Amino acid sequence: MGLFDKLRGDDEPRVAFFGIDGVPYSFLKDNASEFENIAALAREGSAGPIDSIVPPESSACWPALTTGANPGETGVYGFQDRETGSYDTYVPMGRDVQATRIWDRVTDAGRNSTVMNVPVTFPPQRNVQRMVSGFLSPGVDKAAHPDELREYLESIDYRIDANAKLGHDDDKSEFIENAHRTLDARFEAFEHYIEQDDWDLFFGVFMTTDRVNHFLFKDYEEDGEYKEEFIDFYRQVDEYIGRLREMLPDDVTMVVASDHGFTSLDYEVHFNQWLADEGWLSYEDDDHEELGDIADDTEAYSLIPGRFYINLEGREPRGSVPEEEYEEKRAELKAQLEDLEGPDGRKVCERVVEKEEAFHGDHTDIAPDLVAIPSHGFDMKAGFKGHDDVFSQGPRNGMHSFDNASLFVDDPDVTVDDDVDLFDIAPTILDLMEMDYPDHELEGRSLA
Repeated sequence: MGLFDKLRGDDEPRVAFFGIDGVPYSFLKDNASEFENIAALAREGSAGPIDSIVPPESSACWPALTTGANPGETGVYGFQDRETGSYDTYVPMGRDVQATRIWDRVTDAGRNSTVMNVPVTFPPQRNVQRMVSGFLSPGVDKAAHPDELREYLESIDYRIDANAKLGHDDDKSEFIENAHRTLDARFEAFEHYIEQDDWDLFFGVFMTTDRVNHFLFKDYEEDGEYKEEFIDFYRQVDEYIGRLREMLPDDVTMVVASDHGFTSLDYEVHFNQWLADEGWLSYEDDDHEELGDIADDTEAYSLIPGRFYINLEGREPRGSVPEEEYEEKRAELKAQLEDLEGPDGRKVCERVVEKEEAFHGDHTDIAPDLVAIPSHGFDMKAGFKGHDDVFSQGPRNGMHSFDNASLFVDDPDVTVDDDVDLFDIAPTILDLMEMDYPDHELEGRSLA
């Protein structure tokens, strides 16, 4: 048993999931001597690297992870999506997720879910036991339900997210301090509600790992100025994972996972500028800043991360590419992307995925026609304001990767093999909880 006995009388198995956003498995494995609690979890349970989804962007990844469905079913493809039949764009929120969340399945089965800081869950759902929304939430006052949860979180100076703007400073000290304060409050809140022991599914996410990776990952990989501070931050993450594991009763299986991997960033690639340079995209006038400002003769445009859309007649409001030319134009664009090289001579795209390969479901009408998976080092940008150069360098030195996400399950009977991806997490959790679910609604396979 953990530090306390289970208060509830039933004997249905439970799960506590802890997300470590953007943490690559190889980093944790290579530093096992530094992170003894995570190493013990891997040694005594099951662990391994897993693939993310297409595209490997948090706003798309977390809906996929928490539903077991691809963006064609969730309806969320990235941080910014396009309205159907329009050039208007929007930032997807929790209500835009169209597939069934794992905690809704738990709630519908008459069991309780505590959900804390999962990205793309604002506004908080009122049908679950308690929820504080994560990334994209305006603040705790609006992101937490019920009132008891909000009042407690406000009392401990809980933060939805670290202040990423501080990472833009050359001196990262204030950013690192802010990241630690955010992490500490997150753990305090997780600890408090783990101790309530009134839930069947606890689902919480440490988002600050992603923030630290964006600004310090190359310092780690290349022995930079802040390498020791980077390792020290993860020592604290490891300590908190260990303490949470010790608290859990025997009827609870701990699952720890990231939504994508991470690697060093060498160049930001401004793809709408590249499309303009290559003759695919133009603007109505020199004053442009959004998708709606593209000119009628535009043949393709891009949204982050690495999503490309043919300006198709009959689908886009001012589509210039006739439907009979669609396949030819898409193949031409795909070939150009596959051939694109960076300033260092390396291929920018590891591969370019056609939408039929990655997406299926009721919400493919806004799916990108192509998704470029970047080679390590090339961070894919879009934007419609224009840039002097296609390739640039900014304040971030770390970027998402499709490969090398992390999965740890505190159960040696779970199998994390070479063919595991993000879609497998939801069915695995449901099986660990011995819950029935319709197989056809979840893409992955249970590892339990």
